[in-house]
Amino acid sequence: MLDQKSLEARKENFDRYASAHKKRVVICAGTGCVANGALKVYDRFLEVVKERGISVDIALEEEVKGDYSLAQSGCQGFCQMGLLVTVFPESILYVKVKPDDVEDIVDKTLMGDGVVERLLYTVPESDKTIAKHDDIPFYSRQQRFLLSLCGNIDANCIDEYISHGGYFMARRAVLEMDAKQICDEISAAGLKGRGGGGFPTGTKWEFARANESDVKYVICNGDEGDPGAFMDRCILEGNPHAVLEGMIIAAQAIGSENGYIYVRMEYPLAVERLKRAIAAAREAGVLGENIFNSGKRFDIVVMEGAGAFVCGEETALIASIEGQRGMPSIKPPFPTTSGLFGKPTVINNVETIASVPLIMRMGVEEYSKMGTENAKGTKTFALTGHVINTGLIEVPFGVTLREIVSDIGGGVMDDDGKICGVDFKAVQIGGPSGGCLTQEHLDMPLDYDSLTAVGAMVGSGGLVVMNQNTCMVKIARFFMQFTQNESCGKCTICREGTRQMLSLLDDIICGNGTAETLALLEELAILVKIGSLCGLGKTAPNPVLSTLKYFRDEYEAHIFDKRCPTGSCEDLLIFKIVPELCKSCSLCMKKCPVGAITGEKGIPYVIDPEVCVRCGVCVEACKFDAIIRG
Repeated sequence: MLDQKSLEARKENFDRYASAHKKRVVICAGTGCVANGALKVYDRFLEVVKERGISVDIALEEEVKGDYSLAQSGCQGFCQMGLLVTVFPESILYVKVKPDDVEDIVDKTLMGDGVVERLLYTVPESDKTIAKHDDIPFYSRQQRFLLSLCGNIDANCIDEYISHGGYFMARRAVLEMDAKQICDEISAAGLKGRGGGGFPTGTKWEFARANESDVKYVICNGDEGDPGAFMDRCILEGNPHAVLEGMIIAAQAIGSENGYIYVRMEYPLAVERLKRAIAAAREAGVLGENIFNSGKRFDIVVMEGAGAFVCGEETALIASIEGQRGMPSIKPPFPTTSGLFGKPTVINNVETIASVPLIMRMGVEEYSKMGTENAKGTKTFALTGHVINTGLIEVPFGVTLREIVSDIGGGVMDDDGKICGVDFKAVQIGGPSGGCLTQEHLDMPLDYDSLTAVGAMVGSGGLVVMNQNTCMVKIARFFMQFTQNESCGKCTICREGTRQMLSLLDDIICGNGTAETLALLEELAILVKIGSLCGLGKTAPNPVLSTLKYFRDEYEAHIFDKRCPTGSCEDLLIFKIVPELCKSCSLCMKKCPVGAITGEKGIPYVIDPEVCVRCGVCVEACKFDAIIRG
């Protein structure tokens, strides 16, 4: 059983094991890199070191047998550059590694002191390479607090987690603190829910603690369903023990003996590593009966969800765990009063739960120095879209959008992936529940209050960057299609309102919109926001309302001019022949499938927009670039 003495012993044992190796190779084995061949690279390392006659340890053992060690980590964050391999202690980061590159890494970096230049990160549009992980702007401009271990430790090794202070705070909570002390400490830290709501975590715990009941539950919400979001998944894959420790502390705060981790079934690697971590924690005496020799019990069950976005809402999630259809219910009562099986229940998302032991280890005073007055700490974001560096990032609250896009993201890119002066247009923050931020918001400090004030929200942390070639009406339609598909159908105003909003957006994109269409869309969006039962319906109109607010001219161009300013909406494309460039070769006319092009030799040809079906065949046929679309 793990008590203070045995925790220290296991920490010292791993530290001795780690220090005995000359170098350590850590291969990113998050879902993205596994899909990109991480396991093949791992196997190739084992083959090459065997061929070279050198020994490598791949698991913690009582006796060190190898000169080097090899480990698989969770996501290292820099997804744009995957597959990633880091060599310690030098912290050399190799990017876009393939199995054929392994021999050079072993020969030059493991067995020697050199680097493989071609595998180093290259600064965009330059020949400059950077060898060290922490010197790359993508990492150096972040403040990786919650993600500090993700990508650096073996996600399957409980002893490595312990070596970094893991489970010491859980032991303290179980043996040295009473429930109110734990709630007060988390309240003093100012931790708010990272799942989107931003409700004070310590206050939620205090509500559940104060409710008398023979049974209480702790639930970790890992049902991460926003398009492009993968923050929770990466934490579950890369540092599952932090989630378990946070749940143990939460359980002591409210007086619970039972916990659930609800994870969507699309996250098989996260589920596998969670179950392995739970088994290791039980064996060590962290979970199960008599945790830390305290006489107390707490255990955790992993529950796989079917992938319904609405199950991210806490009452729908509870219904799913109970075996019912995942549909939200009216509040109050709130889960802290009557939750799972009618008992007081605390639900926090993965990021919130995993932050708890780190906050206690750092101390409330130090933690409070990060972030802003009303938003303490850091926030993880999945940075995607038209930005040079995509991946998982972590920044303190109060950072500006400009810092994220320009400094960490490396700047906005064109549709071909190059920096070509295509300006920033907008960013969708908070996924389908969030809203758009524009150029005028680039220097606005990001936190709960500032985002709410401009019609957006932190949400779970998706950040989709868009350049000037992006049609904002199509973006609004994309998110409306998603939320309409994911509506559970329980309340009419969400079920039918989102369907009608989607239909109105289709009319606008297809050129069938009118002034009445625009007015009805806006009115309906407000009604759905006010009248829906749960957070899905109440926030579904946000992308529409925010794009109407900041990009109304694009909607009006679609409706009144029958034109898409970015040329993205096919039904509104107009093909024209530039007279000065047309050679009257007739090739375009011969290729046109509907006879929309007419002309005579020596006279520039013309396209009849009423007949044209906008197939683009003429553009491909013209050898003189005389046909444009817009």
